[in-house]
Amino acid sequence: MGLFRSFVFLLMLYLLQGSNTSLVRLNNNGYEGIIIAIDPAVPEDETLIEKIQNMVIDASTYLFEATEKRFFFKNVSILIPENWKSITQYKRPKHESYKHADVRVAPPTLPGRDEPYTKQFTACEEKGEYIHFTPDFVLGNKQNEFGPSGRLLVHEWAHLRWGVFDEYNDDEPFYRAKSRKIEATRCSTSITGLNRVYMCEGGSCVTNRECRIDSKTKLYEKNCQFFPDKDQTEKTSIMFMQGIDSVTEFCNEKSHNQEAPTLQNKMCNYRSTWEVISNSEDFKNTTAMLAPPPPPVFSLLKFSERIVCLVLDKSGSMAASNRLNRMNQAAQHFLLQTVENGSWVGMVHFDSSASIKSNLIQIISSSERRKLLESLPTAASGGTSICSGIESGFQAIRNAGFQIDGSEIVLLTDGEDSTAKSCIEKVKQSGAIIHFIALGPDAAQAVKEMSIATGGKYIYASDEGQNNGLIDAFAALASENIDASQQSLQLESKGLKLNSNDWMNGTVIIDSTVGKDTFFLITWNQQLPSIYLFDPDGISMGTFIVDSASKMAYLSIKGATKVGVWTYNIQAKASSETLTITVNSRAANSSVPPITVNAKMNKDTNSYPSPLIVYAEILQGYLPILGANVTAFIESKFGETEVLELLDNGAGADSFKNDGVYSRYFTTYKENGPYNLKVRAHGGENAVTWNLRHPLNRAAYIPGWVVDGNIEGNPPRPENDEDTQTNVESFTRIATGGAFVVSNVPQSPSFLDLFPPSQITDLEATSNEDEINLTWTAPGDDFDVGKVQEYIIRISESILDLRDNFDDALQVNTTALLPKEANSKETFTFKPGNISEENETHIFIAIQSVDKSNLTSKVSNIVQVALFVQEDYIPDEIHPDTSPDKNPPKSGLSISALVLLVVGSVVIVSLILSITICIVNKRRNPRRPRTGF
Repeated sequence: MGLFRSFVFLLMLYLLQGSNTSLVRLNNNGYEGIIIAIDPAVPEDETLIEKIQNMVIDASTYLFEATEKRFFFKNVSILIPENWKSITQYKRPKHESYKHADVRVAPPTLPGRDEPYTKQFTACEEKGEYIHFTPDFVLGNKQNEFGPSGRLLVHEWAHLRWGVFDEYNDDEPFYRAKSRKIEATRCSTSITGLNRVYMCEGGSCVTNRECRIDSKTKLYEKNCQFFPDKDQTEKTSIMFMQGIDSVTEFCNEKSHNQEAPTLQNKMCNYRSTWEVISNSEDFKNTTAMLAPPPPPVFSLLKFSERIVCLVLDKSGSMAASNRLNRMNQAAQHFLLQTVENGSWVGMVHFDSSASIKSNLIQIISSSERRKLLESLPTAASGGTSICSGIESGFQAIRNAGFQIDGSEIVLLTDGEDSTAKSCIEKVKQSGAIIHFIALGPDAAQAVKEMSIATGGKYIYASDEGQNNGLIDAFAALASENIDASQQSLQLESKGLKLNSNDWMNGTVIIDSTVGKDTFFLITWNQQLPSIYLFDPDGISMGTFIVDSASKMAYLSIKGATKVGVWTYNIQAKASSETLTITVNSRAANSSVPPITVNAKMNKDTNSYPSPLIVYAEILQGYLPILGANVTAFIESKFGETEVLELLDNGAGADSFKNDGVYSRYFTTYKENGPYNLKVRAHGGENAVTWNLRHPLNRAAYIPGWVVDGNIEGNPPRPENDEDTQTNVESFTRIATGGAFVVSNVPQSPSFLDLFPPSQITDLEATSNEDEINLTWTAPGDDFDVGKVQEYIIRISESILDLRDNFDDALQVNTTALLPKEANSKETFTFKPGNISEENETHIFIAIQSVDKSNLTSKVSNIVQVALFVQEDYIPDEIHPDTSPDKNPPKSGLSISALVLLVVGSVVIVSLILSITICIVNKRRNPRRPRTGF
């Protein structure tokens, strides 16, 4: 029964589709809606646009052939920064934005680090986030190191679109194959080349020798590299090294190297990249084309001023639960702090009809912001006509002489409207972006379809004011198309329900990457509280501006804000009071990227009991931030909040350790309907660091080529000493991850155990003489919560037998292994036995977890460990290459041969001496005649 339920659960999980911000769609074999965005921090260079076009044209042809004539790039939009000069051929974007970009052309993560990569932190077959190319790479300055840009785009597209992974491994560049040969990690093994230690300094190569074997790992030494032959005949694989001229295909089932320790093998259960691609919806919904595809069509789109119209619900239902006043507080925060200078902002009110309350005003200073505050609604009455409100918003934009294309409608409503569906298609075709803020449990869900279809945000706020959902929703609407240094970043968002004279106390960290245009907002729902704010030196700050009608007070610090820990103490003055505090700031220096947090769920919609995954990514520029304390707050329709600690430990829901993406499973559903995600990140002093490692899921760096038996090296890849990382200062950030909808949650609690332990994905093994040491992160009874009942550890001499027939493999005795709580570090040592082959060099190991209901996890990642090495296998100090037909090994004697030779020589010499002595003695003592008695 347990196995059956596990199967049903996994089937449901498989059938549910994930969410992604990309606007790409597949139409008649061609990808449409591809967005390539140039970062605002990239200096203006029109050549870059031409190079992008050439790259896509080359990539489309290469993609078509690599996918057996199935896919090509049909149309592509290139987004040009607002700070570049305008020319007539540039058009205004519609739904396209930097957030939706499939490819970002942006500065490198660190100076000189131009490796292309794909931001990919989900499971096999799931789409990635975006591709990152640097300007130097696009301009063709790194072709020797990475190969032609068009081919590399196809490599990264496979990451992004189909969720495959690389078929090389910088951390494990070599492995010992079943044949007992040391092989370079690659796919396929038919790619030939040399293994060499090739080190260059100061423009000259001081070391060029064959690789030695490390006595501990029994593999090649640390500095050994694989140099591919320039001339090859092998066609696979694009996910290993697409820069090889002969490589035009993905590894398939026949050519796939299942022994190599590649990320593709680990993440995709030893399936080839082509098997994964063939299982995608793209592949299933297409057939091979008979004729060559047309060339890609390009649109050049340039950002200009932001155009926003607030469309606010003032219907009768807004009088309930303090909704109208909470909306006004949130809208004031948006107008006073969030929206950027230079933006055009208007306002519309609607109930059963709609009216324009403020035509668009360009925000130049605080006077325009204050003028817009005067247009906020003061009373609630009437019905709800969402379409009327949207149409009036469009009219306000037209009145200012702007096109609807690329404009933004911020729509807030709390009521149902059966007529809202009537304008969905019109809104989709308008070119506008609809951001939907749903307030309360009855907000019309038809608008959700508008926001998703137009690339807008969908955010839910409950009636529980202490959760601060409405202010968070408006704070999340900073422009996505400007440099991060200009965006308003949220540092704090907190609320409490208090009795009279109770205190809400806390601290806010202003780190050195922010501190410009800092804004403190306090709200209440009954009586003005006592407010005390102290800077890092303990100095009390100036008087807050109080808006008694809106029940809010704020303090705006326009210049630089003192760096350090700020302290607030707020005392309630009424019973059953609700107090909130919100703090925002902007980057202190445009040349220093601020620390940012982005949050999301892996799906926008979900059906019980399938789990969801929460993700939060912390970056400074493009550098991941490690070691932070990250907490997710998931608010249900009626305001109940679930708190989760997110982890970056490479276990459970977290695919990769120390990549700056913190993750956790979410399964504690309270009810059907919308939920909202908020994340708080806190970096403690001396606890947080940058991740200076090269990013995952990147194109292989080509160290050089073998030409006529000689190595023609490329410049060495820029390296960073990971042991001398500088700690990041303390910081706090808040991010809103938007809303998601859950269905089929039973009204009565279910007592069935529906959730198995999560798969162990970080199993590691080392050998110590005749013992094997295992380490892994403990899963939980329900995914990554609780404690499992037992572990099943099995070993085999074959990867595939362990993968496909785990239950039949040899089981290790684990009676002494007592499972720990989820996310603890587990260790186990055992002695392998019953190895069938004499002097077997390695075995494969995997683990399965079992919970108290006998639900089993997926089989873990499979690890390989070296055991014994045959004496006649150990090579000389200088070792041969892995290439099957090139540079045969130098002749030499193995240890066993040498021992046999010595022993044989001793025996022969002894025989010779014995015979010689015997002959001499005979000559000295001739035989005497026998005498009888």
